[in-house]
Amino acid sequence: MKRVVVIEDHTAVRQMICQLVESIPEFNMAGDTGDGQNAYTLCLEQRPDLVILDIMLPRLNGIEVLKRFSRQLRKTRVLVFSGYKNENLLKSCMLSGAHGFVEKSATLDALKDAMNIVSDGGTCFGKDNTRILEQALEKANSRRGNDVLTARERETLQLIAEALSTRQIAEKMNISVKTAENHRTNMMRKLDLHNAAALTRYAVDMGMVENTPVFD
Repeated sequence: MKRVVVIEDHTAVRQMICQLVESIPEFNMAGDTGDGQNAYTLCLEQRPDLVILDIMLPRLNGIEVLKRFSRQLRKTRVLVFSGYKNENLLKSCMLSGAHGFVEKSATLDALKDAMNIVSDGGTCFGKDNTRILEQALEKANSRRGNDVLTARERETLQLIAEALSTRQIAEKMNISVKTAENHRTNMMRKLDLHNAAALTRYAVDMGMVENTPVFD
C-alpha cells in the first residue's frame, strides 16, 4: 500500500484531497498539513511514497519544498496540485523535481488519474503543460530564475513578497539585519531587479505568494 501526504493550505481543499486518497484502496494517508515548513518535517519523518503538493504555502513555499525533497527524499514521488500556472512556474516545478502537475480547475477524476500515474513511477503534466515546458526549456537564455538563488535567498524573497520589513525578515530567519540586506542585494543583482515591487512581482510569477499589492 502506498503512503500519501497531502500538503495544502486551504483546509476544505485539503480535506477533499484526503477523502479522495482514502477512497482509493491502493493508497493510505500518512499525514496532511497546510504549512510548508511542517510539510518538510512531516515528510522527513513519514517518508511517503507520494506527496500531493500545493505551491503557495506559508513559511516555506512549494518550490522550496520540492528542492529539499529532491535532495532528501529522492524516492518520494511529488504531484503538484496548484491553482496558479504559468511558464516560469511550470519550468520551476519540473526542474525542482515535480513528477506531475494538475491544475485545481481539473476534475477529481483527473487528479485521481494523475495520482495513480505519478505514484506508479510515471510523469503527468498534461499535453498543454508539456507544450509550455518544451517551449520554455528551448529558451537557452532563460537562465534567470530561482535556480540561481541560494536557499536562504529564496526564503528571503518569499518574505519580501509577503511584505515583511528587513528587520522582520531578519528576526524571522534568525539572522542579522545586515545579512538580510545582503540577501536582498544579491537577489536584485542576480535577477536584475531593482526594488521590492519588482521582487514581489517575480515571486508572484514563480508561484511563491498570491498576487497582493506591494509598496516599495
